[in-house]
Amino acid sequence: MASKIIANLLVLGGGILVRAVSQAYRQAIINGTKAGVAEQVKNTVGRGSKTMSLHEARQVLGIKEEASWEEIVKRYERLYQRNEEGGSFYIQSKVVRAKEALEAVQQQAKDSASAGGKT
Repeated sequence: MASKIIANLLVLGGGILVRAVSQAYRQAIINGTKAGVAEQVKNTVGRGSKTMSLHEARQVLGIKEEASWEEIVKRYERLYQRNEEGGSFYIQSKVVRAKEALEAVQQQAKDSASAGGKT
């Protein structure tokens, strides 16, 4: 008789505990959504993973600071192709990010040169 009562208490207590945990989890999700925590984390992670310094970009591509744009493109294509066929996807993505970083600098230089010529 006593064992039956103890078993019922354990089952009821377990059910109450499961309901309380699931309700607390739902409330935590609602609170996080209201505070915009998920959006803030997404923006921070996205911004941090896509930026690469010029120094790192040059190291990844193995070029010097005074390299021409043609050299950069040749080096990029060579490293990209090398890692496309059985190579490392991680290195291939680093090569793409390096080219993007250097391309942004190249574009800024073109824009400032064209703006300087118009003035």
